[in-house]
Amino acid sequence: MKGVNLSRALVLEAPVETVDGMGGIALSWAAIGTLWAEVLPGTGRDTSGEEVVLSTVPYRITVRGAAQGAASRPVVGQRFRENMRIFSILAVTERDDSGRYLVCFVREEVPA
Repeated sequence: MKGVNLSRALVLEAPVETVDGMGGIALSWAAIGTLWAEVLPGTGRDTSGEEVVLSTVPYRITVRGAAQGAASRPVVGQRFRENMRIFSILAVTERDDSGRYLVCFVREEVPA
């Protein structure tokens, strides 16, 4: 198994729902912390969004392992941010039996 190169700082963000004052809920994102990561691209494809075509690109992001329930452990529904780039977390698993690293399967959507 090849080594892991945790060379990119990604901000882990969680969704926060707030009342919008008009009977609805507004979604915003709150930073949980910064994790050093290795980002490896997958293959891309085009999908239809509400008003535009989106280029969907899957990635595998590897970060240091963390115990179940720890705030630093990414979960489905959270996202990573790198400046203006957003990576939505679709699944998380241990990289191997030792649990030293986690692999996050993510999707980056870019307007086409």
